[in-house]
Amino acid sequence: MEETNVIQVSDQEFEKEILQSKIPALVDFWASWCGPCLAMAPTVEQVAVKFSGKIKVAKMNVDENRATPGKYGIMSIPTLIFFKDGQIAERIVGVVPQARLEGVAKKVLGETL
Repeated sequence: MEETNVIQVSDQEFEKEILQSKIPALVDFWASWCGPCLAMAPTVEQVAVKFSGKIKVAKMNVDENRATPGKYGIMSIPTLIFFKDGQIAERIVGVVPQARLEGVAKKVLGETL
């Protein structure tokens, strides 16, 4: 099993791990039965590796955690939300190419594309 740069977060940890994070955070809202979520997982992992130390990457299982997805109006999965300074910076719904996810990551970080 290779080491992952993606952490799992629960409703209880969300504020501390994501909203209070010193660096921007990307949260992948997913479920084990969701095919598109599973298809996005390697892309999310690659972004976690590429932006290691710059963006905290986390996954939240919507079946096990109901409060946070409800708070952020998660209607379909996968939904990927970038948080910066405790606020939503960008939201992506559905499967997107790695280049798009990286482009949004750079935008959130304020890097020129």
